[in-house]
Amino acid sequence: MLRIARWVGIALLLIGYPVLAHHTNETVQNGRLGALVAIAPVFVIGLIFAWRAVPRWLWLMLFVLAVAATAASWTVLEHHFGLVYWLQNVGMQLILFMTFARTLVADRKPLCIHFAEIAHGTLTPQHQRYARQVTVAWVVFFALMVIVSTGLFFLAPLPVWSVFANFLSLPLVALMFVLEYGMRRLLLPDMHNSHILDAFRAFWKASKAPS
Repeated sequence: MLRIARWVGIALLLIGYPVLAHHTNETVQNGRLGALVAIAPVFVIGLIFAWRAVPRWLWLMLFVLAVAATAASWTVLEHHFGLVYWLQNVGMQLILFMTFARTLVADRKPLCIHFAEIAHGTLTPQHQRYARQVTVAWVVFFALMVIVSTGLFFLAPLPVWSVFANFLSLPLVALMFVLEYGMRRLLLPDMHNSHILDAFRAFWKASKAPS
């Protein structure tokens, strides 16, 4: 029951936050609410990090200073809260871009090969070539997401950018998983036990593995 409640809470958060964020982007009159909604994830993540960091007292003090600085510049934040939304969106896309891209240089193992080995064990040369190409595809995807998000934010009305950032970003990622699964079944027909969620499960196992 507790597990179901947790997943329901996550689902509500994934739906409710984008809806609320988009609402604040629809009119400049939502400056105060927009600023609160925009900075909320930053401060929640910051507080969690500070609480777990060592030494805790130092990081909590830095967190309090960040809160004080934000309060001092609140008027500016109310007038430019959209910029915070954009920085969050582009920042996440850039992190994912770098996560995949850095594994394609300096003789490193491409990230999707690593994921595939977690999911399937030893890979055939054909599967390794395919997994490397999938890594490249994700790099291109996240680069395009950054370009489109930035272009819409600076060239289109804020509500237009908000639709892309809040309602299209995650579905586009899901579409990439679906397209990758289709290509995997087409190009690697011998993988009869392949599942559409293999990549996600491998990522989850990798993220939980001790460093």
